[in-house]
Amino acid sequence: MSSLKKKISHIVLIIAMLLSASVGLKAQQVPIFTNHANSYAYANAGFAGMSEGINLLGIYRQQWAGFVDNDGNDIAPQTFLLTGDMPIRALHGGVEFSVMQDKLGFENNVNVGLGYSFHLDLGGSTLGIGVAATLLNRTVDFSKLNPNNASDPILQGLGEESAMMVDANLGLFWQMPESFYVGVSVVNILETMSQALGENSESSASFTTDRTFYAVAGYPFQFEDMPLFTFIPSVSVMSNLASTQLNASARVVYNNLFSLGVNYRPQESVGLMAGLTIKDITVLYSYDINTTGLLPGSHEIGLSYCFKLDLDRTPRDYRSVRYL
Repeated sequence: MSSLKKKISHIVLIIAMLLSASVGLKAQQVPIFTNHANSYAYANAGFAGMSEGINLLGIYRQQWAGFVDNDGNDIAPQTFLLTGDMPIRALHGGVEFSVMQDKLGFENNVNVGLGYSFHLDLGGSTLGIGVAATLLNRTVDFSKLNPNNASDPILQGLGEESAMMVDANLGLFWQMPESFYVGVSVVNILETMSQALGENSESSASFTTDRTFYAVAGYPFQFEDMPLFTFIPSVSVMSNLASTQLNASARVVYNNLFSLGVNYRPQESVGLMAGLTIKDITVLYSYDINTTGLLPGSHEIGLSYCFKLDLDRTPRDYRSVRYL
């Protein structure tokens, strides 16, 4: 069994690195979280400022914890995300920022974004129309790769290479208070390409950003005979047209204090989620059980804080269930 796991680790690393190299060294698909309903400020620029105050969120995800390659190198994906957003009435909308670091094997991506969402009042609901500018720094240490074909011309002359790329995100987020929300967005819409890597390289390989599409929806509601409980089903679909990933979640929140839930990612994992809220601070934890039985589980820890603002809210405004 240990031999099989080593073979799988080698295959995963080679596929992740060399498939990207075959398409101009395109970055891996944008990460998605088990607590995906808490990360909309990154995935959808239209979401900025759609809740009642200043929202800060930090999530750390350790995927396939303890996963190593044949040489004992830790190649398990690790992702850290920090987001913040707030409504600004003078701008008729809201602003957001995001910082994300994503590691996979010998690849390290750092992404910084800043966005604005215009809020269109639809008389009972609100449509956020958002745009964000992003700056991506990507670094890959090709010297640590151990490819099957060492003479691959794409990799010749490459060591630790890095590049900076500018891109943009667009998003629409439609929200009806106490009812539902629906969002569609695209991340890295320009699919920017960097300059050629390696001055002494025989190849003309370069990095590109990965254009990714999102669709999200949720419907939080309360049980009539159990007013202290809120049931929150949500779904998130992301695709870069080469691959598509679905996350379907359901959470039950008790008295805005405790939450328990489950997330299903087809053909990959089942995630168990829990949350605890003390005043305006919420702690989140999830553990993904890999359904193939061949890969380790994944841990995810989150911390969010909501600082309420006095915005002279109309009766239709409400507290976002994503920042309980």
